[in-house]
Amino acid sequence: MLRWSRRHIMAAAAVALPLTMAAQAVPAQAEESVLRVIPHADLKNLDPIWTTAYISRNHGYMIYDTLFAMDANLEVQPQMVDTWTVSDDNKTWTFVLRDGLKFHDGQPVKAEDAVASLKRWGARDGMGQALFAVIESLEAKDDKTMVMQLSEPYGLVLQSIGKISSNVPFIMPKRIAETDPFEQISEYVGSGPFVFQEDEWVPGSKVVYLKNEDYVPRSEPPSFAAGGKVAKVDRVEWLYFPDQTTAMNALISGEIDFFEQPANDLVPIMERDEGIVVEVNDPLGNIGFARFNHLLPPFDNADVRRAAMMAMKQEDYMTAAVGDPKYWKTCYSVFPCGTPLDNDVESSVMAAGSIDAAKQALAATDYDGTPVVIMQPTDIPVLSAFSLVTAQKLRQIGMTVDVQAMDWSTLTSRRAKRDPVDQGGWNMFHTWWIGADVINPMAIAFSGNPEAGWFGWADDLELEEYRTAFATATDPNAQKDIAAKVQERLFKIGASGHLGQFFVPVAYRDNVEGLIKSPVQFFWNISVDR
Repeated sequence: MLRWSRRHIMAAAAVALPLTMAAQAVPAQAEESVLRVIPHADLKNLDPIWTTAYISRNHGYMIYDTLFAMDANLEVQPQMVDTWTVSDDNKTWTFVLRDGLKFHDGQPVKAEDAVASLKRWGARDGMGQALFAVIESLEAKDDKTMVMQLSEPYGLVLQSIGKISSNVPFIMPKRIAETDPFEQISEYVGSGPFVFQEDEWVPGSKVVYLKNEDYVPRSEPPSFAAGGKVAKVDRVEWLYFPDQTTAMNALISGEIDFFEQPANDLVPIMERDEGIVVEVNDPLGNIGFARFNHLLPPFDNADVRRAAMMAMKQEDYMTAAVGDPKYWKTCYSVFPCGTPLDNDVESSVMAAGSIDAAKQALAATDYDGTPVVIMQPTDIPVLSAFSLVTAQKLRQIGMTVDVQAMDWSTLTSRRAKRDPVDQGGWNMFHTWWIGADVINPMAIAFSGNPEAGWFGWADDLELEEYRTAFATATDPNAQKDIAAKVQERLFKIGASGHLGQFFVPVAYRDNVEGLIKSPVQFFWNISVDR
């Protein structure tokens, strides 16, 4: 047995006393601030140029930055760019990067990085494709200067490279941006306000971002995607909950700070909790889409597509998927209702919402009973409900339907397949676009290019001609007339079913401050008072 004498005890005390005093003299290290978020979907695809999925776009905004950005007035403001000039003939654009831009690996952001990034984005995005159709050259003049030479004046240069949503022209290091645009990148280095922690990423469970201590935000106040991106927490965790009730309980108990997209039937429960704020964060709302695969039977026939669209009564979709009428409205324009290009040309095909009319229209086609494979994302309540409503309506008009359940991340991978159904292909999926994404004809959702267009691959040369005319028009009245022709053509070819305009509320603890009102959920400027 170890025996301690009085002398041993006094000696130990003599050593311990100065250590204790020293510890008291050093200030306690501040506790790491953490924002815990339930995202709207699982993050599986990390390349926001390869996919238009919004969860990948949100990931992109966490770690990348953009040359320009859209503000709350729907105007484009500089972000990574400091100054720019345009020649008198409007064909030469010169952009100079601002000081202090640095990638997460410590390397400075250079003009050559921006050039490579824009070229990759331009191969996948609808507005990017149209812009690059008139770009004769895009080169880095020096480390901070990029020069864009156009073959003709183009009215949407800044609107294109400053677009707020998918696909966003995020700036990556040149070595990464040179990846084939139709293959996914495998390295995730940006220059944005947060740094992706790949070693902590658990697909289906957790994504972690740390504050980028080297990020230099702009001095302007935040407004939509523009202005100062100030990271006010040290760490952001995305914690994926497949079960919505479990997710709600985590928010109520305080384990979670922010719930991006709660199921509509849970909203009333959270509204009754005094510690939770429920509100609509997106002033433009979302547009529901039922997307056909134009390549495969039966929807390789425009008349079959239009017959299916005639059965799609918006009130039925909105009631089933959204519920409370204060969060939705019917909208028969392909451009969001209440925005400048809103119109009703050819909209009768969607406004009908008639099973009898759709049944008659289908009977007049050559539909032969070919099964319709509908991909149903069960982890996103709104889209899951859309899928089931469509399945019921198509059966009612005489179609054979095969609903295949999966999670959203699996759907976003599978929808890229052009294979026959028996080899993993598909016939329909449902999604939504935020209003800011489909505000004009240049959205890839409206593309008629089957090679570089959106999943579903509509093929219509006349539609593409109208979209090109819109991009080169400079008169607002001319643009509005062309937009109406784009809408007319989209409905005539049965490009997609439009299911209504809706607004999804967010829910968060009342100790969360600084939320930015925007069509896209941003996590800079947010603080958590614990």
